[in-house]
Amino acid sequence: MTTNANTSRTPDTAGATKMSTSGSTKGSAPGSAPGAAAAPPTTPGVSVATRDVHLSFGSNHVLRGIDLDVQAASTTCVIGPSGSGKSTLLRVVNRLLEPDSGDVLLDGRSVLADDPDRLRQRVGMVFQHFNLFPHKTVRDNITLGLTRLRGLPKDVAAEQALVQLDRVGLRHKADVRPGTLSGGQQQRVAIARALAMQPEVMLFDEATSALDPELVKGVLATMSDLAAGGMTMLVVTHEMGFARSVADQVLFMDRGVVVESGSPGAVFEDAHSDRLRRFLSQVL
Repeated sequence: MTTNANTSRTPDTAGATKMSTSGSTKGSAPGSAPGAAAAPPTTPGVSVATRDVHLSFGSNHVLRGIDLDVQAASTTCVIGPSGSGKSTLLRVVNRLLEPDSGDVLLDGRSVLADDPDRLRQRVGMVFQHFNLFPHKTVRDNITLGLTRLRGLPKDVAAEQALVQLDRVGLRHKADVRPGTLSGGQQQRVAIARALAMQPEVMLFDEATSALDPELVKGVLATMSDLAAGGMTMLVVTHEMGFARSVADQVLFMDRGVVVESGSPGAVFEDAHSDRLRRFLSQVL
């Protein structure tokens, strides 16, 4: 739940817990990541919160007192028009940007004084663009962080890379260069790279927006599998179907504030604010 929203509602039971056909208590998009093996257990998720977060770039007040609560092992989707501060919020959570004021908490403890590199091992992030090293193999793109940041031996890192590539259905691509993969495959490699660090939280910044429409499904299936496995996730997305079926909570942001929040059913079917109703009329 958010506490600074103009309209904020406690997620109702029907909207907050969605059953898949397999009996999972988390919803999932149709299908799984193509070729994916059964997902290994995720690192236990932790709760994420922000308290009265403000951030300005010069005279542009981008975040205006954001209060956010993402429960452990839950998925929160953030929707809203371009320029509303959604991506900036994610960057504040893993401290790619430092807030002017306010606080960021994991499991109820402030992380603003923590070493940023150690924090980013706990909070994985997947961006719109894949940011893979084109001159390295898929496997090497994943092992780089494991050897340099976590200090793992190369053989152990290589094995962990294969485990995560299995998870996203791309083990057979371990020894190729990213340039030989489709955009959707490259984004799934980026997800595997983030998961290899064994994060407690995953942030997704419009992870499908740079993909051709036919490539989106595999990435969304991978994200849905993570949600079903109990990963704590904060997802900025324009994929309204994903938000409806997978999220436990949906936030609508505009002009740097959370305008409305609640369960997917409440936000999509019973919007209270005129601004959210106008937005939904354009995207649904």
